[in-house]
Amino acid sequence: MISTVVWGTGNVGRAAIRAVDAHPALKLTAVLVHDPGKVGRDAGELGDIGIELGLTATDDMEAVLAAGPRAVVYAASGDIRPDEALADVCRAIRAGAVVVTPALYALYDHRSAPSELRDPVLAAIADGGGSLFVSGVDPGWANDVLPLLVSGLGSTVDAIRCQEIFDYSTYDQPESVRYLVGMGQPMDYEPLMLAPTVPTMVWGGQLRLMARALGAELDEIRESLERRALDATVRTRTMGEFAAGTQGAVRFEVQGIVDGVPRIVVEHITRIHPSCAPDWPAPPDGSGVHRVIIEGRPRIEVSVEAADEGENRSAGGNATAVGRLVNAVDWLADAEPGLYDALDVPLRPAAGKLGGSDLKRSRP
Repeated sequence: MISTVVWGTGNVGRAAIRAVDAHPALKLTAVLVHDPGKVGRDAGELGDIGIELGLTATDDMEAVLAAGPRAVVYAASGDIRPDEALADVCRAIRAGAVVVTPALYALYDHRSAPSELRDPVLAAIADGGGSLFVSGVDPGWANDVLPLLVSGLGSTVDAIRCQEIFDYSTYDQPESVRYLVGMGQPMDYEPLMLAPTVPTMVWGGQLRLMARALGAELDEIRESLERRALDATVRTRTMGEFAAGTQGAVRFEVQGIVDGVPRIVVEHITRIHPSCAPDWPAPPDGSGVHRVIIEGRPRIEVSVEAADEGENRSAGGNATAVGRLVNAVDWLADAEPGLYDALDVPLRPAAGKLGGSDLKRSRP
């Protein structure tokens, strides 16, 4: 059994506790939290498993890493604290752990990452013998393994489009939705996530990774952005009121240009309420979908709808990101120390997990 720590118990960390507990090759040995109110609480409660696991959360990071865990699922946010997240990850790698995380966008394709991010990780690997694999959902499997897999079903491929189409009122991170993405802000407010070059920073590595897998060379990466205001004030179940005239929908593209043509595109269509921008593409049921479209012969379209925590699509997306990471831990533990990406780490069947929910329900 691979001794595994879950570091952080927010939207991603809850799912990580469940995934580690369910994995037949992993043993959950510690849960690290930052919130003093979570210290001493049972991991099963924090992970919404429905039973106690007999393991309580701690905020003693030094003690947890000193115990020499073989793996760390780093689930703390890196959106608004990238420097701290990088430092935490390097500490865990230097302690000899295999680290998997969605928190460091620039390292999704580490070959194109700036040296100030890549070099500390490589130094930590050299010092401690740990490893790092960074992935998520979007950016993550919806922009790498899924489109690349589906592209292999075609005779010819003219273009690949990866779409996230979501109602962001289901996303349980109000600060990110309101301030990073700008929902509910005046139309002259510039959200950080939509500022020029930021989408390329977040999704550009995924375009480069796909291009590398396809044997293509990108001329450049371009961005496009469109925003729409709410026609009327709306009230959401989870995040309260969004006023008329404020931002209610966003549509942007990050385009990989090959021979002057957008050939690999990541597109986001995000609303706070389905009434905003009704002429834009919508998910099948109004909640959320990740979609890959292969333009070529044949034309192929694949939609993925994941739900968790009460049929919540955002929670479902988080859970799939966690599944990709946690299910890679045993492969990484057997591999040489190093910095890995989605082309290195295989997506494998859920061996040993069939009927897992029934097994969990029967566990004393």
